[in-house]
Amino acid sequence: MATPPDVSAVPGTTTAAPIARDAAVTSPPGRTQVHDALGGEPPLIVPRRRIGRLVSAAAALLVFAMVLASVVRNEAFQWDVVGRYFTTSAVLDGLLLTLWLTGAVMVLGFLFGTVLAVMRLSANPVLRSLSWGYVWIFRSTPLLVQLLFWFNIGALYPTLGLGIPYGPQLFSVRTVNLLGPTLTAVIGLTLHESAYAAEVVRGGILSVDPGQTEAAQALGLSRRRTLRRIVVPQAMRSIVPTAGNMLIGTLKGTSIVSVLAVHDLLYSVQLVYNQNYQVIPLLMVATLWYIATTTLLSGGQYYVERYYARGTSRSLPPTPAQRLRIRLTTLRARLHTLTAAGG
Repeated sequence: MATPPDVSAVPGTTTAAPIARDAAVTSPPGRTQVHDALGGEPPLIVPRRRIGRLVSAAAALLVFAMVLASVVRNEAFQWDVVGRYFTTSAVLDGLLLTLWLTGAVMVLGFLFGTVLAVMRLSANPVLRSLSWGYVWIFRSTPLLVQLLFWFNIGALYPTLGLGIPYGPQLFSVRTVNLLGPTLTAVIGLTLHESAYAAEVVRGGILSVDPGQTEAAQALGLSRRRTLRRIVVPQAMRSIVPTAGNMLIGTLKGTSIVSVLAVHDLLYSVQLVYNQNYQVIPLLMVATLWYIATTTLLSGGQYYVERYYARGTSRSLPPTPAQRLRIRLTTLRARLHTLTAAGG
């Protein structure tokens, strides 16, 4: 900025003052002095120390360590007995039946639940009413009551047969001989889970943008093909998380079939501790197996959710192995930096 020729300079000042004033306006205050002091290096930004977060984390770790030590050092758990019965044939047979019940109930429940969800979304008022009534009844009654009802269904229908209405029967069978404890458990659990699966599938279908259905109709696709190829694949992203929770809940809920004398994991453990009176160690065996299976199912749920998230995000979330690799790489880089600085 030049001094106009008709303006005289104030005694004791120079014409360089306006230039210094303009430089101070264009650069942050003190930045030049800091750069000169650090030899041209930018200032180091240090994050604020959060004392409260560190204290709370230390307190949580202390409580966790105390609880873990009390569990490990408590001789009443009898960990040697737990290890001895953990892989016995009776326990493993019960575990296999529990896994089989869980898989069968989830597959049949979601197949029937999908039909109920389509009926609920149908334009037919009769189908909508029947689907709503089914969901209302089976969600309103406890699971244990339903299992006991189906277990005693022979009191209402002593025989089941197939024949001509108001005519001769082709064959008939006694209900007690047809419905055993295991089949009764499958029927009761399936009918109960299908009511919840219907609402899960219906919510997933409603989460899809209606424009997708309109575009499919504009292309001339039928309603069935639109539902199978367009709507359901996009609805899976909303269905999978809730379905995963239902799967884990069903795995743990199968323990209730022990009241029907079904030899699942819990009933098998009960048979063992009724003989040797080692109640706590055998219950810990069942608990550890439930924890192990639910952990595996949770890991599988993560990868299924990641698979169906491909079309909704630009980059998929990293897997646990990738996260561990990234953390190890970052830690190695920090150690290399600190070593180089110290050297």
